[in-house]
Amino acid sequence: MLRPQTTKNQGQGESDVRVTTTGDLAELVSAHGTPCRLQGSAAVPVGPQVVIDTHQVTPGALFVGLPGEHVDGADLAPQAAGAGAAAALVGHDVTAGLPRLIVEDAGRGLSALATGVVATELARGLITFAITGSSGKTSTKDLLAQVLEATGPTVSPAGNHNNEIGVPLSACGVDATTRYLVSEMGSRGKGDVATLCRIVPPRISTVLNVGTAHLGEFGSQDAIAEAKGEIVEALPADGWAVLNADDPRVAAMAPRTNAHIARWTTTGAARASDAELFVSADHITTDALQRGSFQLRVTRGGATSTHPVRLRLIGAHQVLNATAAATMALAAGLDPAAVAASLSTATTRSPLRMELHELRGGIALINDSYNANPDSMAAALHAVAAMGAARHDEYPRARTIAILGEMGELGTQSARLHARVARLAADLGIDIVIALGDHAGTMAQAAREGGAQARAARKEEVADSLELVPGDIVLVKASRSMALEDITAQLLSLDAATTHHAAGKEELPR
Repeated sequence: MLRPQTTKNQGQGESDVRVTTTGDLAELVSAHGTPCRLQGSAAVPVGPQVVIDTHQVTPGALFVGLPGEHVDGADLAPQAAGAGAAAALVGHDVTAGLPRLIVEDAGRGLSALATGVVATELARGLITFAITGSSGKTSTKDLLAQVLEATGPTVSPAGNHNNEIGVPLSACGVDATTRYLVSEMGSRGKGDVATLCRIVPPRISTVLNVGTAHLGEFGSQDAIAEAKGEIVEALPADGWAVLNADDPRVAAMAPRTNAHIARWTTTGAARASDAELFVSADHITTDALQRGSFQLRVTRGGATSTHPVRLRLIGAHQVLNATAAATMALAAGLDPAAVAASLSTATTRSPLRMELHELRGGIALINDSYNANPDSMAAALHAVAAMGAARHDEYPRARTIAILGEMGELGTQSARLHARVARLAADLGIDIVIALGDHAGTMAQAAREGGAQARAARKEEVADSLELVPGDIVLVKASRSMALEDITAQLLSLDAATTHHAAGKEELPR
């Protein structure tokens, strides 16, 4: 019905998107749990965009004025009107030159709107996918979306819009032409995923893994598993629970649903008797940039088939994400050969995730600064260490350098987990560790104890302090709050000017 900013919808043009009216929107919101009063004409056409930022307003858009810590979005309705918005959904009435849909809470109003939009399209045959897990959600979501787009119009959020705002905002993008909706669902506490599943009832759900992200909020991995498993409890009996056979906590979630069971593995785990669909990644190899290739083995009923996949994404951990995405697509009935072909052409869509920048002199800069937890840190460090080993013959003097910042939301175990990540870097043979943030000293000490060169530093001094040599591999990674993409930008800027040898500081050949 309405479309927020999403990834590309294959086969769907603006002329295919319905535009509704203010009156219909008010009725839809009221019908799904949030009383809505319309102030202004009921006949004003609205759509296709739904936005929460006045800078993103397009002609005819619905502006949702969410309350903020410093600014109440409702007060920005006049600005939205000036930018071309057709109507505003607000928590209190304001003076503005456009109709207002007035609800008690704008966030709940957005959720009610999305619930109604999705319910309408589910009745028309929309297939919904829901993804959760401690790590890998966004990459898996992007891979799955690209596989699905090859067969029908797909709505999938840009980035990791996986909370009580992002999920309904993305869901408002479906309309009568949409065949698939992919939702990424995050969780900071028990009940969060269940709430999101009431907005977007999933037909096919997956739990990728149960790690240590948000450990400080949950207290234990068992508590994390309990919360993540809400995504399979929400499935209908004719739906599919897609479970990671390599993660014991995920594998044990099958009794929590009456849906069909699909399982996937990248380690050669045996097929469980309850798995109607079993998918494995066999004969896994990686190239010098740690791009994975494997045989996708699909077993359903009494038939098994294999299909080659050659990923374009950096990091051996992407094989796990690709196998999970493949299993979800196969549960929806897609052809295995087509799934494998789509995975082999898929690219990175969400920014700041294992972005490779090739600098002068063969230096590789990997920007993975969107977010970090112990599991994703480990995956990135393994990838960089393997890349360093693979190019040692070409660049014998090259080093691997890890610029590691803070990992948030780890609670009382934060110091221990930061030290463990830094020690892992040393154990993997990372040559230099530069630690940033509140636990910088702890990380630097742990890395030094493991045999790496390591130091604590301030963010603003890192780029200028590095003296890179040909073939160096530099990883930049931390939680979002540290905004370490600033370091990446500084390194790219310096590279555009000059790159020096570490010893003699002489300029490299251009």
